[in-house]
Amino acid sequence: MTDKTTPNPARKTYRHGDLRRALLDAGIALAREGGPSSVVLREATRRVGVVPNAAYRHFASRKELLEAVRAAAFAGLATSMEKELAALPPFEQPTAESARATLTAVGAGYLRFALAETGLFRTAFDGPFEPETDADPEKAGEGGMNPFQLLTNALDDLVEVGLLPPERRLGAEYLAWSAVHGMAMLAIDGPLYGRPPEQIGMLGQRLIGMVVNGL
Repeated sequence: MTDKTTPNPARKTYRHGDLRRALLDAGIALAREGGPSSVVLREATRRVGVVPNAAYRHFASRKELLEAVRAAAFAGLATSMEKELAALPPFEQPTAESARATLTAVGAGYLRFALAETGLFRTAFDGPFEPETDADPEKAGEGGMNPFQLLTNALDDLVEVGLLPPERRLGAEYLAWSAVHGMAMLAIDGPLYGRPPEQIGMLGQRLIGMVVNGL
């Protein structure tokens, strides 16, 4: 989903299922370029090379296309977090070191996606998201978990190794999430905009340390 290559040229005919994928790819490209407000069904059909009416069998409205693009954006966010987790050294069993590293990787992947895919990041959060009940597989990464579930697992590891008291576990996802999301917003829309990625990464690691120690 993070492949930024130019979409294939529009075809005159589509096999079954191709048009929906082509429209979604066009919507993702629009979100990358200008965020959620740029995801317009008519523009997506123009890019694909079909008349607007042809899209309605797959997306009855702009809202439906936008929701599909949002799901793809969440999947991309999860994949970014998974890549950071995959880069960690293997641990035979959970330890304080591994739990901290896991939570740091989850946060680093979140920040990396916000900086690299700002349009998609904004699109992902352009509307309600019920993380505790949303099991949409289209919002999951390659491992089958969405960003919220990856964060949940990392916090559960903190409890397992004794870094987070069980009585303080409830709601910890939202405390950690709000901290890292705030850092992301400072980096893409605030006083940290334009700073080197290395600096943002360093600040992100310090922030995660504060989260671990403060939960």
